[in-house]
Amino acid sequence: MKLDRVIAVRNNKTVYRDEDLCVKVFDTDYSKADVLNEALNQSRIEETGLNIPKIREITMIDSRWAIVSDYISGKTLAQLMQENPDKADEYLELFVELQISVHDMNAPLLNKLKDKMNAKIQAAPLDATTRYDLHTRLEAMPKHHKVCHGDFNPSNIIMSDNGTAYIIDWSHATQGNASADAARTYLTFWLAGDISGADKYLELFCKKSDTAKQYVQKWLPIVAASQLSKGKENEREFLLSWVNVVDYE
Repeated sequence: MKLDRVIAVRNNKTVYRDEDLCVKVFDTDYSKADVLNEALNQSRIEETGLNIPKIREITMIDSRWAIVSDYISGKTLAQLMQENPDKADEYLELFVELQISVHDMNAPLLNKLKDKMNAKIQAAPLDATTRYDLHTRLEAMPKHHKVCHGDFNPSNIIMSDNGTAYIIDWSHATQGNASADAARTYLTFWLAGDISGADKYLELFCKKSDTAKQYVQKWLPIVAASQLSKGKENEREFLLSWVNVVDYE
C-alpha cells in the first residue's frame, strides 16, 4: 500500500490516496475503540443505501490503525461553493436536500444521539447547575430514530466527477432527532464565521423539512455544550454564550 499522496491532514489522522483507495491512518495514540466504532458506523450507513465510500479493509500500518475505503474522485461541496459563489444558493439547496435524505434513513444499531449528548454534557467544563439544566432540556426533547450524521458540513460532501454526491466522515453518526443534527450544522457555519450562511441554511432546512425554526433552536445550547467538551480554547467564550442562553428568538 503506497502512502505517498496525502489528500487531507486532520487532528490525529492523515488521509492518503492509493490509486482507487482512500487510506485514513490514525496516530498511534488514537483509541482502537474509536477507530473500530467509526468503521462500524460507516458499515451500518452503507446498509441504508446512501451514497458513501464503501469500506474495503481495516488494518494496521506501521503500528497505526487504518481504515481503507473507496476513493471518490471529485471536489468537496465546500470547494465548489468557494470557486463558484454565483451558484451558492444552488449548492446550499443541494446540501440541505442531502441532509434530509440522510434523516429519512433508519439504522437501528447505531448509538443513540441522546446517550452521546448526555455524555458530552457531562464532560463539558460547566458547573453542575448548568449541566443539570442541559440534561433536563435534552431529556424533554422528542425521541426520534433518524440517522444523524453529526458533522454534516459542505467539506464532508464530495461531488464526484460524474455529478453524484457522496457523503463522507461518519465517525459521529448516531440515531436520534434530526433537528439536533441541523442545529449542529448551524453551529458549524457559525464557528466558521459564516453567519449569513448559517441563517440561510437554517431557513432552507426548516422550509424543506417542514420544521419550526424554534424547534431547531432549542437544540443549540445542547450542541454548543457538546462542542465545548472538545476543549478548544478559541471556541470556549463563544460556546459558553450559547450554552447559557435558555431560549432563542
